[in-house]
Amino acid sequence: MNEEQIKQSIIRQIVLIAPDVDPGEIVPDKNIQRSLEIDSFDFLKILTALNEELGVAVPEADYGQVDTLEHMIAYFAKRIAS
Repeated sequence: MNEEQIKQSIIRQIVLIAPDVDPGEIVPDKNIQRSLEIDSFDFLKILTALNEELGVAVPEADYGQVDTLEHMIAYFAKRIAS
Protein backbone atom coordinates (compact mmCIF):
# COMPACT_ATOMS: atom_id res chain seq x y z
CA MET A 1 0.00 0.00 0.00
CA ASN A 2 1.45 3.36 -1.02
CA GLU A 3 1.21 6.67 0.82
CA GLU A 4 -1.62 7.98 -1.37
CA GLN A 5 -3.71 4.89 -0.59
CA ILE A 6 -2.96 5.29 3.11
CA LYS A 7 -3.95 8.96 2.91
CA GLN A 8 -7.26 8.07 1.25
CA SER A 9 -7.94 5.43 3.93
CA ILE A 10 -7.30 7.97 6.69
CA ILE A 11 -9.52 10.61 5.08
CA ARG A 12 -12.27 8.03 4.49
CA GLN A 13 -12.23 7.00 8.16
CA ILE A 14 -12.24 10.61 9.35
CA VAL A 15 -15.29 11.39 7.21
CA LEU A 16 -17.09 8.19 8.27
CA ILE A 17 -16.61 8.96 11.95
CA ALA A 18 -17.02 12.74 11.70
CA PRO A 19 -19.39 13.18 8.73
CA ASP A 20 -19.58 16.94 9.16
CA VAL A 21 -15.89 17.20 8.19
CA ASP A 22 -15.24 18.32 4.62
CA PRO A 23 -12.19 16.40 3.32
CA GLY A 24 -10.97 19.67 1.82
CA GLU A 25 -10.71 21.10 5.35
CA ILE A 26 -8.05 18.58 6.35
CA VAL A 27 -4.77 20.50 6.33
CA PRO A 28 -1.90 17.97 6.17
CA ASP A 29 0.33 19.67 8.75
CA LYS A 30 -2.33 20.83 11.22
CA ASN A 31 -3.40 18.94 14.33
CA ILE A 32 -6.39 16.84 13.29
CA GLN A 33 -8.28 17.06 16.55
CA ARG A 34 -7.93 20.82 16.94
CA SER A 35 -8.30 21.87 13.31
CA LEU A 36 -11.34 19.66 12.66
CA GLU A 37 -12.77 19.99 16.19
CA ILE A 38 -12.80 16.23 16.72
CA ASP A 39 -12.98 15.12 20.33
CA SER A 40 -10.63 12.52 21.78
CA PHE A 41 -13.27 9.78 21.62
CA ASP A 42 -13.78 10.31 17.86
CA PHE A 43 -10.01 10.46 17.39
CA LEU A 44 -9.73 7.08 19.13
CA LYS A 45 -12.51 5.71 16.91
CA ILE A 46 -10.55 6.86 13.84
CA LEU A 47 -7.41 5.09 15.06
CA THR A 48 -9.40 1.95 15.85
CA ALA A 49 -11.01 1.96 12.39
CA LEU A 50 -7.59 2.44 10.78
CA ASN A 51 -6.25 -0.47 12.80
CA GLU A 52 -9.04 -2.63 11.37
CA GLU A 53 -8.53 -1.35 7.82
CA LEU A 54 -4.73 -1.15 7.69
CA GLY A 55 -3.77 -3.74 10.31
CA VAL A 56 -1.65 -1.31 12.32
CA ALA A 57 -2.45 -0.57 15.96
CA VAL A 58 -1.42 2.78 17.41
CA PRO A 59 -0.59 2.45 21.11
CA GLU A 60 -1.50 5.37 23.34
CA ALA A 61 2.20 6.19 23.77
CA ASP A 62 2.35 6.93 20.01
CA TYR A 63 -0.67 9.27 19.78
CA GLY A 64 1.68 12.26 19.50
CA GLN A 65 3.15 10.68 16.37
CA VAL A 66 -0.23 10.63 14.60
CA ASP A 67 -1.48 14.13 15.39
CA THR A 68 -1.53 15.41 11.80
CA LEU A 69 -2.47 13.84 8.48
CA GLU A 70 1.18 13.95 7.38
CA HIS A 71 2.31 12.23 10.57
CA MET A 72 -0.42 9.59 10.28
CA ILE A 73 0.57 8.79 6.70
CA ALA A 74 4.24 8.42 7.67
CA TYR A 75 3.39 6.37 10.78
CA PHE A 76 1.20 3.89 8.94
CA ALA A 77 3.47 3.72 5.87
CA LYS A 78 6.47 2.83 8.01
CA ARG A 79 4.60 0.08 9.84
CA ILE A 80 2.82 -1.38 6.82
CA ALA A 81 6.16 -1.65 5.01
CA SER A 82 7.81 -3.46 7.94
